[in-house]
Amino acid sequence: MSDILFSHSYYYKLDPKQWKNRTPFPPLGTLYAAALLRENGHTVSLFDTNLLDNPYAIAPALQNTKPKYLVIYDDGFNYLTKMCLTVMREACFRMIALGKEHDCTVIVCSSDATDHYTDYLSSGADYIIQGEGELTLLELIHTLDQNESVEAIAGIVFRKHSAESLQIQANPKRAVLQNLDELPMPAWDLVDMNAYKVIWATSGQKFTLNIATTRGCPYKCNWCAKPIYGNRYNSHSPKYIARHIELLRTSYGVRRFWMCDDIFGLKPNWVQQFNAELKQHKLDIKYYIQSRVDLLLKEDNIDALAESGLEEVWVGAESASQKILDAMDKGTKVEQIYEATRLLKRKNIRVAFFLQFGYLDENQEDIHKTIQMVKELMPDNIGISVSYPLPGTPFYEKVKADMQLKSNWKDSDDFEMMFNGSYNSGYYRKLQRFVHKEYRKSQGLFNLRQITKNPMDCSLARLASVMKLGYYVPSAFLDTLLLKKLRHG
Repeated sequence: MSDILFSHSYYYKLDPKQWKNRTPFPPLGTLYAAALLRENGHTVSLFDTNLLDNPYAIAPALQNTKPKYLVIYDDGFNYLTKMCLTVMREACFRMIALGKEHDCTVIVCSSDATDHYTDYLSSGADYIIQGEGELTLLELIHTLDQNESVEAIAGIVFRKHSAESLQIQANPKRAVLQNLDELPMPAWDLVDMNAYKVIWATSGQKFTLNIATTRGCPYKCNWCAKPIYGNRYNSHSPKYIARHIELLRTSYGVRRFWMCDDIFGLKPNWVQQFNAELKQHKLDIKYYIQSRVDLLLKEDNIDALAESGLEEVWVGAESASQKILDAMDKGTKVEQIYEATRLLKRKNIRVAFFLQFGYLDENQEDIHKTIQMVKELMPDNIGISVSYPLPGTPFYEKVKADMQLKSNWKDSDDFEMMFNGSYNSGYYRKLQRFVHKEYRKSQGLFNLRQITKNPMDCSLARLASVMKLGYYVPSAFLDTLLLKKLRHG
């Protein structure tokens, strides 16, 4: 059978904001594809780019393994790959060129290649896989090995040679896999797990591995792209996930997990069944997730999540302006953010907010409401972005006429406004820092009040938060002056 070298094109070191966190995750989507191909008799290996900073590093692997196929298969569970960062695109182009220099058939599966397949084919890729890729890749390589025509394979884009011209053929996309339990366990053995553990040891957090319990998201937020798994929501069974957790705990000693689903536990009663499976297998774990505030308020979801080991949930709060949430087609209410946050805190579950500034028609009142919500609810963490137009979304269609100079960020800390919003990029970059300072200032003031009420409850972390008020109070004040200037500049 074929020799296949799997890789991907995300390099944490080329994204300084993410590398600074020191919490990299192995390329889960790549590992699923490698496992399926191996299960079907192919010889596979992995060149993992996550901890590297130079796409030319793949050259020795190509020289040593001499693969017939180089499959650059991005991890679709890593939301950063959906951002289609230009530094990663350029790295992928170099990897494609190196693959061709070593006489490989180069196959690429990624969000960016799905959206910009012409650029990837022009850079030398032989085939682009659009959307969910495992079954398409299996059929494609089997067909190529048999020297048969690829004309009818769903989900691929390729250059079609004819006597008259060279044209690109984009076949219809393949339907997504519905029974996810058909897939073998990811090929974790291909990963240098010790290298990841070394990096995590410098992060101040417990070593954590990533698991996906679902694929897809049925909600219609108009700025959110779903180029790989789409709008269909399909779940692994709780039994499969419990077996996966047991495998990782036994093999690597890991007890903390990042459930990297777009939406965790949407299927009715799934969370409750998952909790029962963990108990049956005596799996005592901790994990964190992404979810929606409206979903968290359904049935006894929060109770089951707390009981099963949930320690933190990231919710897409986005804004405390109902006007903005409605414009985004978010489908949530501001009051649900407040209610879900308070319920989670009562269960001692950490709450973190994704916040988004810069959406169309945003004004100072909308921004003020969001800042006040952060100060009032005091989530345990916040992540801030500006509205980012991605191909295939209604939001992109609304603003694409503005995007003449730039259509993708270089890295995840770029913060460039790529359309004509209410304010310019300089304003939003400063706003991001101001909101973080107001957030830390609120934490410090809260901790000061707690220490005043009960001096015996003075931990080092609480004391450090109070001490930092000496920086955050004057710095936030200066930022208000700068923001006013930038707003009118």
